Amino acid sequence: MRFTPALFHHAQTLLSELLRSSFPADLVVSRYFRQHRELGHGDRAFVAETVFSVLRRKRSLSARCAGELTSRRLLLAALACLHGMNRRELDVVLSEAERHWLAQAKAVQVSELPAAVRLDLPDWLHELLAARFAEDEVAELAAALNQPAPLDLRVNPLKAARPEVLARLQADGLAAEPCPYSPLGIRLASKPALSRHPLFIDGSIEVQDEGSQLLGFLLQPRRGEMVADFCAGAGGKTLLLGALMRSQGRLYAFDVDPRRLARMKPRLARSGLSNVHPARIESERDLKIKRLASKLDRVLVDAPCSGLGTLRRNPDLKWRQTPASVAELSVKQAAILAAAAGLVKKGGRLVYATCSLLDAENEVITDDFLAQHPEFVVCSAEEILARQEISIACGEQLRLFPHRHATDAFYAVAMERK
Repeated sequence: MRFTPALFHHAQTLLSELLRSSFPADLVVSRYFRQHRELGHGDRAFVAETVFSVLRRKRSLSARCAGELTSRRLLLAALACLHGMNRRELDVVLSEAERHWLAQAKAVQVSELPAAVRLDLPDWLHELLAARFAEDEVAELAAALNQPAPLDLRVNPLKAARPEVLARLQADGLAAEPCPYSPLGIRLASKPALSRHPLFIDGSIEVQDEGSQLLGFLLQPRRGEMVADFCAGAGGKTLLLGALMRSQGRLYAFDVDPRRLARMKPRLARSGLSNVHPARIESERDLKIKRLASKLDRVLVDAPCSGLGTLRRNPDLKWRQTPASVAELSVKQAAILAAAAGLVKKGGRLVYATCSLLDAENEVITDDFLAQHPEFVVCSAEEILARQEISIACGEQLRLFPHRHATDAFYAVAMERK
């Protein structure tokens, strides 16, 4: 790929849209590329990664752009200071005034900026992380969150075995290796277009972060059981649960958003599963839920949350979320967990999970739930995973972080109804 004024124009136009849009960044980017099909795979990768780097590092880049905070200057600062492009490469888009300004921007000593600015975090989020982690670890965590996530795949055991898939991917010239924790996980070194790959088309592989895969193993559904994915979304974890059940038993996929459930349909068709029953619900108090009271063996609640554990993929979330939005989510999370718990029969397992870094969405929710529901007891996440030959030192509750585990940040607790 050769850097050109046209490519820069696409990146600047897309960044301008992202900075003023109220929609999630990935949706804005996808829509832009659908409107500009003339961009090849390499061009799209450059444009997407460049604008996402601005979203990741917007606060420190803004400090370099003091005086004129425009999408153009943010983009130029990112290309020069983060992507290492020199003035000769950028000359095709620079004015004389911008050449002078860019030299000043590169000279800014980021190490002398306030910690939250230097780490590209909003003040409120930095304060919460600093209250939980040592200063050095906050810096490590922030640095990991500011890196692009690798591309993780999950093998569908109904269609293929991981060694076969690895061999096929490597034969196709892709640098692929087993994920360190998930027995079904594969990590790619690059981000190829997989939608036309035969393994994707026939349902042998799905895209899923390794941390997300571990939630399925924590629930540990078995053949013939009645199971629910209470907040199924587009079905990534649902498909894993169905595969672990070997497509036997009954697996409910509940969600309030019909659009998300619609996105599950083609994935479900590829998967070969026949035991999944997607169902739209009005709320956690829906009659469909009440009819299943105390009947299910296992229930997964991957609760709607701030998503701050996924900043590697969704960097715009740290600028969208606020303490008020987190407080609003925590009320919803508590209500959903309480409703889902009503489905679990005696001896059954309930797993509560989020992709959040915040205690308010994690420990506070489960501690309050356990205090109000003494019929549930916590099971050791480390022991559950160890019985499936997954070795991860996590103790009772599963906590994953990108700087420690190279996954998105997840929190999960497995509970059993006595």
